[in-house]
Amino acid sequence: MDAHLIEALGDELFNALQTRKSVAPLTQRHADISLDDAYRISLRLLARREAMGERVIGKKIGVTSRAVQEMLDVHQPDFGFLTDRMQVAGDSDVSFATHRLIQPRAEGEIAFVLGDDLKGGEVSADDVLAATEWVLPCFEIVDSRIDNWQIRIQDTVADNASCGVFALGQQRINPRELDLAQVQLQLFKNGHTAGSGLGAAVQGHPCNAVAWLANTLGKLGIPFRKGEIILSGALAPLVPVAAGDFVSLSLSGMGVLHLNFVP
Repeated sequence: MDAHLIEALGDELFNALQTRKSVAPLTQRHADISLDDAYRISLRLLARREAMGERVIGKKIGVTSRAVQEMLDVHQPDFGFLTDRMQVAGDSDVSFATHRLIQPRAEGEIAFVLGDDLKGGEVSADDVLAATEWVLPCFEIVDSRIDNWQIRIQDTVADNASCGVFALGQQRINPRELDLAQVQLQLFKNGHTAGSGLGAAVQGHPCNAVAWLANTLGKLGIPFRKGEIILSGALAPLVPVAAGDFVSLSLSGMGVLHLNFVP
């Protein structure tokens, strides 16, 4: 794709975010779109957000578990950027209007907060564990600016890995004091069980997923910085949410987290 089309598609997704109106899948309109094209489009989208005053505070890994891959028919991980405007307070209200949500889905996962820089290339799961200061319970509210979640991998990559907003729990846990692969998620919607899963659902261990991302971004010259938040991926299938819904999660040994959705 030429640079003009890359910019145009990035601007289209930015406008979809601003207006809360989804667009037709990019892969249906541009059959030859590559993953490289999609990442270039996502960087244009990010640049537009940064020009509006948003600041990058971390990264997210998407489509890491088999359950989510099968649900979305996307069969490899992807990544996106987290900005300060995307973070909402834990145990609070999430407004569809304020947070620019279109067709959100909730997922429970483990968030990492880095205590040291991680430079990709040969990063291992052990390196991730050593560089992590805290892990926390996390809700990521994924959202697609693509009509009806009709996505292929290029669509979600271009759309910042379908990230909407995220919230972190108050509990800060030393990751070396837990077997993260055995952490169990229980997810609830409006008081009813909505899903469950283990940390091992994320590429065998959440640290494996973070290492994959560190190495993938390292090849692009994008480092992980001390203090950044890294979302490691959903432990269970995504749960659609609407205004009026209340979701909660518990992660064994890590604590609980709640969100209430309002118009």
